[in-house]
Amino acid sequence: MLKIVDSAVPVACWSCSAAHKASALFCSNCSKIQPPPSGEYFSVFGLRPQLNLDLDALERELHRLSRRLHPDRFARASENEREWSLADTALLNDAYRTLKDPLRRTEYLLKLHGAEIGEEHAGKDRRDPSRVPPDLLEEVFDLNMQLEEMRSARQAGETDQELEKNLVEAKKKFDGLLEEVDRDLRAQWQAWDEGDQAAREAAQKTMAALLDRRRYLNNLVRDVTETLGA
Repeated sequence: MLKIVDSAVPVACWSCSAAHKASALFCSNCSKIQPPPSGEYFSVFGLRPQLNLDLDALERELHRLSRRLHPDRFARASENEREWSLADTALLNDAYRTLKDPLRRTEYLLKLHGAEIGEEHAGKDRRDPSRVPPDLLEEVFDLNMQLEEMRSARQAGETDQELEKNLVEAKKKFDGLLEEVDRDLRAQWQAWDEGDQAAREAAQKTMAALLDRRRYLNNLVRDVTETLGA
């Protein structure tokens, strides 16, 4: 079951003036649809911000709310209510897409707490030596050389089976490293969800570094895949 919490600051319903959660899509008193709430995605589903979620329960809640927000239910309602049904549905879907994906959920929650992660903070050039994880520095240098050799060979209409084999093996290794990162991320979820402030700060720092490492590795895998498939 989803763990529902009521931490949002109450606001007045536009229809009956009863107080309800600012994050609510519907008034708890008169059941009237409300304007799209501001705030974060967890509150749309009535959830405390956390990383371990019951995804089956999340999907059931999505379907329940989607049925209540369906435009056909507001065909004879006011213009505002019709517009809100569309806007609330879009917000609900955006929230669901983010929360159901473990990586997007992790990155989103960390950003809510001020973590500077993503390409805009890490830099976009994977060839920048300052961005290369120290343990991969030599391998990335060799990989970049092999990728350039493969591209040159392809442009010349040539094949190099040994080089292709090396790139396939490199991709296999980086895929394995991606799996390790995912396991390490999940290991930090409990520390975040259940830990005290100090534990959360340590988990946030670790997860931010892991997400940057994963992004870098994913770019390597993408480059190898594209080069091999060219």
